[in-house]
Amino acid sequence: MNKIVECVPNFSEGRDAKIIQAIADSIEKIQGVKLLNLEPDKDYNRVVVTFAGEPQAAVEAALAATGIACEMIDMRRHQGEHPRMGATDVVPFVPISNITMDECVTLANQYGERASQLFGLPIYLYAQAARKPERKKLPDIRKGEYEMLAPKLQDPNWKPDFGPNDYTDRVVKSGATATGARFFLIAYNVNLETHEVSIADEIAARIRESGRPKKDAQGNVMKDETGKTLRIAGSLRETQGKGIYMDAHHITQVSMNLLNYLITAIHTAYEECKKEAQSLGTKVTGSEIVGLVPKDSIVMAGKFYSEKLKLNLHNDNDLIQCAIEQLGLSQLAPFEPNRKIIDYMLQ
Repeated sequence: MNKIVECVPNFSEGRDAKIIQAIADSIEKIQGVKLLNLEPDKDYNRVVVTFAGEPQAAVEAALAATGIACEMIDMRRHQGEHPRMGATDVVPFVPISNITMDECVTLANQYGERASQLFGLPIYLYAQAARKPERKKLPDIRKGEYEMLAPKLQDPNWKPDFGPNDYTDRVVKSGATATGARFFLIAYNVNLETHEVSIADEIAARIRESGRPKKDAQGNVMKDETGKTLRIAGSLRETQGKGIYMDAHHITQVSMNLLNYLITAIHTAYEECKKEAQSLGTKVTGSEIVGLVPKDSIVMAGKFYSEKLKLNLHNDNDLIQCAIEQLGLSQLAPFEPNRKIIDYMLQ
């Protein structure tokens, strides 16, 4: 049986079609991988690329795309709603078929070492490839974003795993990159009726696993005896989130990463957002999935709503359609199962 790995690099360009196409073309030239999905977002000014194939071919494709990003994207001119620290912001390797997580960690290390040598990039290993516990979570690595990269590289605690810890001309232009191995992440955004980002932020703070700072009656952030901020844990495990305004659609979103959909399912996140939105005087209007999803994650949602609404559905296609309708997945753009579900894309 062939080993199949998925790679989902995120690049800091969502508006220039020429650059996005050049990135796609560089991947399609590599034998042994298949480009599955290209999802640019103008508000985020970011494109999420998904390809899958043979392990070594996936590394080569990721390097080819990184080379194009280094050549064509200048981070000094980049602005967008999504947190980012580099032109090639993050390059995760995901086990799909007949390949272990440890093998994906090896691929991330291969990519990181070679990308640092070829392009002079500072590379941070995250998720299952992280060498330090504080680098496990991508938001912790990306904190301060591109704008704070210069002082970060001078901090011994944030010395890159590969590449320079100096703010070289190449780093000024292209920033830094995180790479790692992880379980199948679902980038999931829930749409809100309100235009107030503060409400979206509050919902995100209530549900994400890291939670929010604990405050006293006067609204001051509380700290323990060591000076560390006290936090109130969020309601959803294995979930990251923040509030975002979508200028193109004139809505706000709770933008989430579901790090393990077997622990926090899509429908669980959606229902939790609905509950919190209602408590804050607004409502959820729909949602979107960025990139691809496993079929069983959508079928799980269909089963949940089928039982909740007493629809007695059993066929996978019917369950998928039920999930699409109940989650409002086609509010912003049509959700086409043949283009969004990775199982179908790999057939």
